[in-house]
Amino acid sequence: MSELMKFEPTPEQFGVLWKYISNPNVTDVDYNGSKLWITDFKKGRYEAEETLTEQFINSFTHVIANCVNKQFNNANKVLEADTKELRISIIHNSAAASGISICIRKSPCVIRNTMKGMIEENYCSKEILSLLINCVSAKMNFVFCGEPGCGKTECAKFFMQFIPKEERVITIEDSLEIHYPEINPGADAVELRIGAGFSYTDAIKACLRQNPKWLVLSEARSVEVTSLLEQWSTGVNGFTTIHLDDLRKLPDRIQNMMDSTFDADRMENRIYRYVNVGILIRRVEEADGRMWRYIDQLCFYSRENQKNRIYMIVKDGEVISKELPEGIRKKMKYVGIEDPFCCCNFAKYIQEGK
Repeated sequence: MSELMKFEPTPEQFGVLWKYISNPNVTDVDYNGSKLWITDFKKGRYEAEETLTEQFINSFTHVIANCVNKQFNNANKVLEADTKELRISIIHNSAAASGISICIRKSPCVIRNTMKGMIEENYCSKEILSLLINCVSAKMNFVFCGEPGCGKTECAKFFMQFIPKEERVITIEDSLEIHYPEINPGADAVELRIGAGFSYTDAIKACLRQNPKWLVLSEARSVEVTSLLEQWSTGVNGFTTIHLDDLRKLPDRIQNMMDSTFDADRMENRIYRYVNVGILIRRVEEADGRMWRYIDQLCFYSRENQKNRIYMIVKDGEVISKELPEGIRKKMKYVGIEDPFCCCNFAKYIQEGK
């Protein structure tokens, strides 16, 4: 796990990389031993003009190693560190045959997506945006899926802002990327960071005594998904992300991560009962390097009449059905939502800049 660095990055420490680190549109800065590559939220991925000298690389890695009090050499080949908004990973050239490898992932304390931008850029339609906002109001459990770098966390951060501020939200992460208190000022929020002696499963189980209304797990990777479903079964709601390429595979994917192979049918039933909404984000990269993202699939999972069913609402970016599970409609009506595909506060949210 990365160590948290107790300082604010400066231009002197990051040198030629600083102009990218300080650019709000840049999401990733990667060096492969010879070339510097930049991922820009608007421009896409491109090769930078700068060349990193051996002197700069030695100086930069020395600064990072000192900040986390770690050695970086032939015997200690991986150096990882976090600042408040950066996740840094460096692999020594004794292990990277192509030369020292540096990856810097930015996670600023902002919500990049906006309702206006999502509609104008064909991220999703107004109907689907309204439906998902209503799902937050109706206190449903979300799983955001997609390949690495597709924008799962950014999508989750966007919808988290519709959680009422008085409802306690507990976030669980290994690298602090969500920044819930900063992006939702005044909200009742607790940030937990896992580490040695405090695993994802430990954190999830500890949450039950912290009076949460929402539990946000940055990424479900392994057996902790069992504890997450247990929490959701108590009435705590939440968000998580999973690497996946098709929402119809989600139940099997979760089942494979669980720590028990016994009573597979019962485990599957729990997934359909406590996971409500699945969202698949797709990232498309054009030949000129420009990238755009959109909601490729949206579905609801439901266990009804002793059977498990997936209600696919969006497929290949298009609305293919408006049939919702009866249980989902009941949740909506319970909070006064008559038309799930219409958000009565839509214009107000746009005006507020959401």
